[in-house]
Amino acid sequence: MTTSRSNSLATYGLFLAWAVHDAEELALGPRWLRENVPLLRERFPGVPETVWKAAESVDEREFALAVGVMAAFVGAASVAGARTGGRSAFYQGALNGFGLHGPVHLAQAAVVRGVTPGSVTSPLVVVPFTLWARGRLRRAGVLRPSGAGGVVAGLGVAAAATVVAHAVARRLAPRF
Repeated sequence: MTTSRSNSLATYGLFLAWAVHDAEELALGPRWLRENVPLLRERFPGVPETVWKAAESVDEREFALAVGVMAAFVGAASVAGARTGGRSAFYQGALNGFGLHGPVHLAQAAVVRGVTPGSVTSPLVVVPFTLWARGRLRRAGVLRPSGAGGVVAGLGVAAAATVVAHAVARRLAPRF
């Protein structure tokens, strides 16, 4: 397999891996929140009420719109990666954020002692794909080094993209 073909699989594969993962979140997210927020409220009384109200207010339509906004972000990152043979900082940042958010889902599942939206595909798709893609980019000589600052930045970008996706979705939801 040529380097460019490997890099294409790694770059466009980000969108495919994300789509599989977000399909799980889309299928489980809003219903899981409705069913579990009352229990979580009792179990974690130190969490501010505004967090619980925000979680309860997300309906299927808003959640689906947020996933659509995130699709545009991840799709643009994948295309940027493909156009640059995997060199794009935008693509590599999105790849890192995607990979790093997998363990966050696993930590959430551990904290609630059960399955949470995203916790099934995180160890099966998110983490393995990210490790594989980073390995392909490393072997191709295009992987940017990422230390602790890269980890923080990757998680920050993933969190910010999620917040923006939900803010846009909340704004658009009444129109749909």
